[in-house]
Amino acid sequence: MIRLAIVSGKGGTGKTMVAAALADISTVPQVLADCDVDAANLELLFDTRRLTTEEFRGLEVARIDLEQCRDCGICADHCRFGAIVRRNDAWEVDPLHCEGCGVCTYVCPTGSARMEQRVCGEIYTSVTDRGNLAHARLFPGSGNSGLLVSEVRKRATGLADGADLLLADGPPGIGCPLIATISGVDAVLIVTEPGVSALHDLERLVTVCRRFDVQIFVAINRFDLAEDICKRIEDYCEKEGIVVAGKIPFDSSVVDAVRNGRPVTRSDSAATDALRALRDNLFSELGLR
Repeated sequence: MIRLAIVSGKGGTGKTMVAAALADISTVPQVLADCDVDAANLELLFDTRRLTTEEFRGLEVARIDLEQCRDCGICADHCRFGAIVRRNDAWEVDPLHCEGCGVCTYVCPTGSARMEQRVCGEIYTSVTDRGNLAHARLFPGSGNSGLLVSEVRKRATGLADGADLLLADGPPGIGCPLIATISGVDAVLIVTEPGVSALHDLERLVTVCRRFDVQIFVAINRFDLAEDICKRIEDYCEKEGIVVAGKIPFDSSVVDAVRNGRPVTRSDSAATDALRALRDNLFSELGLR
């Protein structure tokens, strides 16, 4: 099974649009994973039926046992994040400010402060009209999104029986969620756009991806909005030996498709033609038929 991650150096490049389009016109059995857990929306573009829902417990948070607490306030004095506050004439932990460092448990003379795992999100498996989907939702203010991405990857692998392709919609940027997404994949498709910041972020992302020994491909979305910068991106890719698998023109039908909650490839358009060419080039390079 080929594991392919669709990623981007910055948000707003059209990464999820490309991922949904490739999933929609894929010619091989596949399983999908939405690894952009901070803003997962791949399911919005397909007919989805939920199979399972699990709690995700990530970062630990402090809790004070009021029955043991002597009201000394030592924990509050040592908390650098202001997470231990005075409410109703007692000390308690504000979970939105607690960073899980555990200092309060170390300094508490009575053992009243304890670390407990908290529910940080939910992990889902679903059936779509284009294959099984593993996805998740990270609750606002919660951390450990990289760990949640790893859990999504595990669920997708569990759903992959008989699949020739695992297609993951990754997060933007180069942080922990991106690392968890591309670890162990065979190839990445970087979706970029003709902008100075996008080119800079593309260069950073390529540097990170090369440390994971994966095949790297590039797709340039809205390439015709700034063809001079598009040429700079192509020159950079040629210099680095990276295949530009496709160039997608600006097309208002893409906006219409997203507004209507469907992949753009379900209607005829210039963008659809370009995305089909992208699929053909990419699948040929990956040995998928």
